[in-house]
Amino acid sequence: MISKEIISILQEKIKLIERGDKAIYLVGPIKLPVNLDGETVIFQWYCWLLCDEVTLDANRIIDKLSSTNLAEKQQSSVLVYGDFENADEALIRMHSICHTGDIFGSKRCDCGYQLKQSMRIIVDHGAGALFYLANHEGRGIGLFSKAMAYILQENGLDTVEANIQLGFKDDARNYDDAIRVLKTLRSKPVSLITNNPKKIEALKNSGMNVSERMPIWGDVSEFNQKYLKTKVERAGHLVEMAQDEQPF
Repeated sequence: MISKEIISILQEKIKLIERGDKAIYLVGPIKLPVNLDGETVIFQWYCWLLCDEVTLDANRIIDKLSSTNLAEKQQSSVLVYGDFENADEALIRMHSICHTGDIFGSKRCDCGYQLKQSMRIIVDHGAGALFYLANHEGRGIGLFSKAMAYILQENGLDTVEANIQLGFKDDARNYDDAIRVLKTLRSKPVSLITNNPKKIEALKNSGMNVSERMPIWGDVSEFNQKYLKTKVERAGHLVEMAQDEQPF
């Protein structure tokens, strides 16, 4: 039995976001000091979980955690900096998890660079949020499938072809739940850090006011040239780079 003291501590940190017959439970904010380029920066961290049961009973929500192995499932989260709710201008980044790039620093992509650079841009700006979307690995196909796609890429296929040959869409990502969380945290317009027009379209189709787009190119090398070229030529990513930095 969970004590009343524990329930009272956690109750005020759990917010229900209804999603039809399901529920998104948003936990936070939680103070998170982050080492960013050798500097300690204080973010506010939230995590969310999609559940089949809709309830405001914190005791029931917490009680179910121990009977479900959430460690085997990916949960998304968001890092918030500054007065994100009220700032007149705020930046956001919808960042798809990349196990190889974000954690291991792989040069096959530019994901690790984009993650850290987005955090730096948000801090320098003064207000913003980085959404870390855990079910977006490999553009939505999962880590194991991404590993198989890498094998196909090593045999000449590009990222789009590899996903399609494995039976997936070239991009299976969905932003609906992240946008629901965004709207819970902020109602004012946002500027989106991205090169991907599909992210802009998803936000605008939801009714969110996107005031500006900020490009994020960099870390171009011999290892990710084909990957970046495919992003532009086949996935329609927008490119603003110096001529000598072009990925192709």
